[in-house]
Amino acid sequence: MRLHSLDLKEIRIRDSFWTKHVDLVRNVIIPYQWEAMNDRIPDAESSHCLENFRIAAGRTQGKFYGAVFQDTDVAKWLEAVGFSLACYPDEKLEKTADEVIDLIAEAQQEDGYINTYFTIEKPEARWSDLCEGHELYTAGHLMEAAVAYCQGTGKRKFLDCMCRFADLLCETFGAEDGKIHGYPGHEEVEIGLIKLWRATGREKYLNLAKYFVDARGVGENYFLAEMRRPGYKLIFPEFADYTPEYSQSHLPVRRQTTAEGHAVRAVYLYCAMADLAEAYHDEELLRACETLWENITQKRMYITGSIGSSGILERFTTDYDLPNEYNYSESCASIGLALFGLRMNQITRDAKYIDVVERALYNTVLAGVALDGKSFFYVNPLEVWPPACMDGTSKKHVKPVRQKWFGVACCPPNIARTLASLGQYIYGADEERKALYVNLFISNESKIPLGDACVQVKLETEFPLKNYVSLKLDAVPKDGMEVYLRMPDYARNFAVYVDERLCETKAERGYVCVKTRRDCGICVQFDAPARFVYANPEVRADIGKVAIMRGPLVYCLEETDNGENLSGILIDTTEELEEERSELFGGVMVVKAKGRRIAGTHEGESLYSGQKPKLEETSLTAVPYPYWGNRGKGEMLVWIRELHMI
Repeated sequence: MRLHSLDLKEIRIRDSFWTKHVDLVRNVIIPYQWEAMNDRIPDAESSHCLENFRIAAGRTQGKFYGAVFQDTDVAKWLEAVGFSLACYPDEKLEKTADEVIDLIAEAQQEDGYINTYFTIEKPEARWSDLCEGHELYTAGHLMEAAVAYCQGTGKRKFLDCMCRFADLLCETFGAEDGKIHGYPGHEEVEIGLIKLWRATGREKYLNLAKYFVDARGVGENYFLAEMRRPGYKLIFPEFADYTPEYSQSHLPVRRQTTAEGHAVRAVYLYCAMADLAEAYHDEELLRACETLWENITQKRMYITGSIGSSGILERFTTDYDLPNEYNYSESCASIGLALFGLRMNQITRDAKYIDVVERALYNTVLAGVALDGKSFFYVNPLEVWPPACMDGTSKKHVKPVRQKWFGVACCPPNIARTLASLGQYIYGADEERKALYVNLFISNESKIPLGDACVQVKLETEFPLKNYVSLKLDAVPKDGMEVYLRMPDYARNFAVYVDERLCETKAERGYVCVKTRRDCGICVQFDAPARFVYANPEVRADIGKVAIMRGPLVYCLEETDNGENLSGILIDTTEELEEERSELFGGVMVVKAKGRRIAGTHEGESLYSGQKPKLEETSLTAVPYPYWGNRGKGEMLVWIRELHMI
């Protein structure tokens, strides 16, 4: 039986690290993004996404504006609202969301179709461009939003709209004669259909998701055939050199062994594959998921849990190609990786997946939004030299400061929905076995149904500042329960106490199991000091360099603390790292190190010289990567040159 996340209505996060981020969603990010979608943010790129719906609904006149998938900004905003309302009811916000849902319902066509681009601009061209048109991608995000909103509020209007749309998809696509034998150019609808199946019990939605996944990469490539049709015109000019690997349609999914193409598309596909493997008890499909996960996390993932090495086409490249200063590492891709890892953990009950989920959440996802909630990173590099981030160059996609908004604004609402749903990542529950899996160390109070009991759980911690976790269980089932405590991959001297008595600990699949038949208190403590981390020597970009981590947090150097030309710093790894509590960013641990700095310039400032650079002693200050760029524009560096090579 698969583990499941908690109902967000039954969990309250009150955490010294995460509360400021979670509260930011409902207090700042959701209202700010509402203003952005209404084009009311001064000096920000226009969104027009709500106006597109008004035009499609016939309320106003005008032309479609934006990317073909502009509707998804509204969808992800509504999903974030649904998650937020589940935790924190808000009549005013709910009324606003209901009005948006009314608008979407008005824009829905008689047969159930929803897509403002094709409704306004090309009503005769539905389903004619699955490669680039993003109709199915947009449908998937709307479906996910409808399920979240129904779960958060109990209201079905949006869900019923999306069921009508899903019914249309079931009539339109499939292996049967007379149906379109295609599949999405950008995967996402598979996830939406599976969620819709779980919410309604309508198995045809699950079957259609299975068809979309199974048909991918089988026989003649659908997208190449589409492009050969008379009159076909590219929506995206960069697709002129399109190859099937870009959309993961180069091979049947069960034969894919390496993560290829557009990183977001890939991990969304893998999420659906994992869900389908579990739903259909498909061991071959699950093995493919495991193989792809290993390829990503062992050969194609950054230390921050980000993926997507190339700024061109936002894609995976090849094993160990992990450049730091012009990578893409889209925020959405790390979110997709976390969603994939959560699913794999729930299916296999292996904590290795949560190790990566935690890394992505604490680093790349948090880095994507400023601490004031009003600016965002789309791209997440590991090295930034602001003057070199120029238009018309290989670094034009890298922004040295967070942006107020984006013309293609996938990431800001995706970050909002992720932070609003953070409670879904903390625990995994198995009601039948009366088992609770503790995945993330985030303070909360929760009610967890296990069998015929409702266990009251209170988790208290100051993690990641302090590596001590207290778990109090009340109303334990009469016949007992099992608590599985994740032992992180960075933890040392991991110890578990039950009612202050030390227990023997033996980890299996990254968890230590505690069995109890009564209410009790469980404490976990471990060491996770700041440490040096080295990349596999196959990662050419990081040879001769070292990174700093403390627990799940990656650290970086910023120009604010360490001066200019961070690349000219060499860190001394023979000296121990020192931790220092700081009030920066609301209270964090900074890390101090010793090193040398290349001093001065050549005599006469000549560009090249036989003169050997001089080194001078220096002290270094490293801060958590997720908070970089919150103190003004400047250089940033994760991988630091090592003073003493082996």
